[in-house]
Amino acid sequence: MHLDVLELRNFYYRTKLGRVAQRVIRDRMVEFWPPEEARGRTVAGFGFPVPLLRPYLGHARRVIALMPGPQGVMPWPSGQPNISVLCEEMLWPLDTGSVDLLVLLHGLDTSGHPTEVLSECLRVLGPGGKALFIVPNRSGLWARRDATPFGYGRPYSSGQLESQLLMHGFQPERHTAALFGPPSEKRFWLRSSGVWERFGRQAFTSLAGGVFLAEATKLAQTPGGSAVKDMVRDPLRVLDAVNAPSGPEPA
Repeated sequence: MHLDVLELRNFYYRTKLGRVAQRVIRDRMVEFWPPEEARGRTVAGFGFPVPLLRPYLGHARRVIALMPGPQGVMPWPSGQPNISVLCEEMLWPLDTGSVDLLVLLHGLDTSGHPTEVLSECLRVLGPGGKALFIVPNRSGLWARRDATPFGYGRPYSSGQLESQLLMHGFQPERHTAALFGPPSEKRFWLRSSGVWERFGRQAFTSLAGGVFLAEATKLAQTPGGSAVKDMVRDPLRVLDAVNAPSGPEPA
């Protein structure tokens, strides 16, 4: 099930634990995709991707944050033109083959239609496009505590996730784990989060991390999909129709 966008916003922007999680996961993503490599490319996210997209705002040709209807949408980024779009979970307002880099955070694991979500991922990616799937680790501590968004939805093992990607036309490339510290608001664990991440990557297997990050490339395939779905989209104009409301917003 999708969490409400207000719950996600409050966790990532208004709790210390959420800010730590945001920083840790974003650092891992930037290691995979340095912002400079996104220059002239289209970067999109689905689910609640905004905690991860800020490094690409000044480099990518276009950055788009897609948020599913059952979750809700919030304007983002603060003080800049809004790039957040409310969309149907299985019908994204993007042209086929228009995205170069795609990240999913709370998009696949919380969906009741993971097969259709993966089909949309495949459709919007261009030839050689890359996707980064961030999901709770089935064996990790974060999936066992519902005080964080990673305690909801469907956790995965690394093998389960890679099998799903292969079945839906993706070639898994790289994977890593993050959030090695416990999901605790206590000051000691928060202050030592950087130490836990460095130590965890060196000493632990990926089974010890709270989340998996799996990068996959779109495989070449024969044309398919629904022609009707492609015809009903008007991807560029939908962005023009979104007006960010006034008032304080998360950074």
